[in-house]
Amino acid sequence: MHRRMTTVALVLGLIGLTGWPASAQLMTKPQVANLIKNVENGVDEFRDYLKKRGDNASDAASAAASSGRRSRQATSNQKTKATTKKDALDDALGDLNKSTNRLRRKFDATDTWLETKGQVQSVLDDARKVNPALAHGSYGPEAARLWGVLRTGINELARAYGLPPLGV
Repeated sequence: MHRRMTTVALVLGLIGLTGWPASAQLMTKPQVANLIKNVENGVDEFRDYLKKRGDNASDAASAAASSGRRSRQATSNQKTKATTKKDALDDALGDLNKSTNRLRRKFDATDTWLETKGQVQSVLDDARKVNPALAHGSYGPEAARLWGVLRTGINELARAYGLPPLGV
């Protein structure tokens, strides 16, 4: 009988009947601050990579033209599509950067970090705009890797607040 009650107590403890949503994690404010810092740094690293990638592409095109090598010329329609995709990703990343900065400001000013759940939801909403922009452009494996690391950080933050994480 005692063994059965111990087993039931253990199972209930593992299930986590705490009043928090099943996916929420109990964390200290410094732990959550570290998650936010990781997301902020990930956004910055991702934006820097894409900017550097764009600069490198421009330099390569200029070098090819100045050396007299023939390069494949894009049609105006192809250029327009590429610009539109790049602008969509830049806009989505800009929104994500703003929402992470807003989260940091609100988070630092509060004693109870759960008060910033609305700002975390905004980060998640903005992050959901990045995924399709990446899917419709060919940004390469490094961009996919950086986005994967950033998405993981955002999902850890979402779980800390008991919010649904981003999809794959």
